[in-house]
Amino acid sequence: MAPNEPAPEGFSWPGGAKLALSIVVNVEEGAERRIDEGDKRPEPVDELGAVPGKPIRVHGNETNYAYGINQGAPRVLRLLEAAGMPATWTVCGLALEKAPWLAKAIVERGDEPCNHGYKWAFTAFMDEAAEREFIRKGTASIEQTCGRRPAGWLSRYLHTDETRRLLLEEGYTYHMDDYSNDFPYWDHVAMADGSRKPMVILPYAIDSNDMKFWLSPSFTPAMWLDYACRTFDWLLEEAETEGARMMSLGLHLRIIGRPGRIGAFRDFLDYVKSRGNVWIATREQIAAHFAENVPA
Repeated sequence: MAPNEPAPEGFSWPGGAKLALSIVVNVEEGAERRIDEGDKRPEPVDELGAVPGKPIRVHGNETNYAYGINQGAPRVLRLLEAAGMPATWTVCGLALEKAPWLAKAIVERGDEPCNHGYKWAFTAFMDEAAEREFIRKGTASIEQTCGRRPAGWLSRYLHTDETRRLLLEEGYTYHMDDYSNDFPYWDHVAMADGSRKPMVILPYAIDSNDMKFWLSPSFTPAMWLDYACRTFDWLLEEAETEGARMMSLGLHLRIIGRPGRIGAFRDFLDYVKSRGNVWIATREQIAAHFAENVPA
């Protein structure tokens, strides 16, 4: 099916649900750019309002990221556990190497680790050989810390024209660098031998992402919660009247994990539990169900 096609008539998620909810927890902390780890410049994404023009360490920003692992991750895990809901963790390999306890927690929950790169780095400016090696390094790292290979990929914002082909060649089954729809679709990727091979594309979402706490004009927790619930309600209504839908909720440990924000995530989970006709699943599960029921 093409990216603009609706869900096939009669399609439903497991249990007859019409809406699939994907909770995505990004783990980038520990894999950001750092002068002391050989990067040419420090990570500019921060809440400190200070981005130096010179390549110097920004100790405050390093600790801002560390907070996500030290405090944010335990809070997110506790809420997911209390709600009994699965999540997909888009992880940078290096981040889990530095926090093996988190890799262990992800695996013990039965959650899915998705490859977000070895470091939290841009691949768009890499040549093909470098990008392939970057994908492989992240794959091997996640396999080492989590005991399994990842099935999906999320870039840091940008990717190349060759990314999907490389992912297929490296054994990946879905790609989530897409914001074009509220339902998965097939992409037929041009391969090196001239053939085309199908790949599941699982659209992600920026508008409901907790990055809205950082971007200007920024959301308050109440605004973000209201927006997430409104998104859920609208997609559920459309799913029940027009055909199956999928919702993505993206989170970051260093953002949603702050004391003044984490309650909004808890309240969203409680809201979802109060509603019906929704299948809460990992992205790997969603991709597999789609692939099994929708012809490529």
